[in-house]
Amino acid sequence: MAKKIAIFTERSALRKSGELNALFRFREAAIELGHDLDFIFKDDIKYIFNYDAIFIRALTDPLNNSYIVARLAELNQIKVIDKPKDIRICSDKVNMYLHLKKHNIPFPETVFLSSDEVTEENAKDILEQLGTPVVLKAPNSSFSAYVDRAYKIEDFIKIAKRFLRRSDVIIAQQYLPSKFDYRVIILGGKIISVVKYIMNGNAWRIVDKDENGKIVQCDVEAVEIKDVNDKLIEVALTAAASIGDGLYGIDIKEIDGDFYVIEVNDNPNIDHGLEDKKSPKIYEWIIKYLVGEEFEGLCQR
Repeated sequence: MAKKIAIFTERSALRKSGELNALFRFREAAIELGHDLDFIFKDDIKYIFNYDAIFIRALTDPLNNSYIVARLAELNQIKVIDKPKDIRICSDKVNMYLHLKKHNIPFPETVFLSSDEVTEENAKDILEQLGTPVVLKAPNSSFSAYVDRAYKIEDFIKIAKRFLRRSDVIIAQQYLPSKFDYRVIILGGKIISVVKYIMNGNAWRIVDKDENGKIVQCDVEAVEIKDVNDKLIEVALTAAASIGDGLYGIDIKEIDGDFYVIEVNDNPNIDHGLEDKKSPKIYEWIIKYLVGEEFEGLCQR
């Protein structure tokens, strides 16, 4: 039976041609499978009750329009990616790390600090405990914004106080240097894409700045699932399951043969020519998931 699908997006969210081209491929996949697909924006939220499924392709946050869409869909029993619960968990890194911890999933050693705990004494202890530098994060950071490194006590205090303007709690985390992160995209407990986010030059974040202050984006290299370590697959699938059964991008570092989850992201990037390069059926699989049909994916372990 033909279903009506809507992709909710915002013009400001379409930063790259790869994102826009991917949206059109979702529409092509829906049509080829016999379904209708519309693009809707914030002024169209009142019409979401006309659809059988909603796919959110805009920045997700409990304070954004995307969350209103997710909640309205859920309350009206409309299939939606991302679910409100996924948005709440993944938009709050404290919440996200607590889910990982509960399920014994490996991630860098991490400390949570409230504003009154940001003291020189605690900074000294954390730098000794976690090593130098320490990575500091605001819980609601995204695209490497509000993520920084502290080498000294005074740097720690300065960065922490800046981040505390956004949140009552900040995250101090062990620094695990690597030249790339794995991004494993999982949908409904199945792997649908694997890529490497490769840092450029002296960059240590996915989005960083060079010595001149210019923004530097990582390179994205698609990976064949058959070339991926079984242990990486296990860690990624377990991390996703600790959050739910939706669509997630799991960022993982490999250090001396061990794998550590850096973040679980809802609403992961799916750009034409990048995340779909080794997974050309990714558009079909997501449409099938939205309408309740079985899909194969790359890995179903």
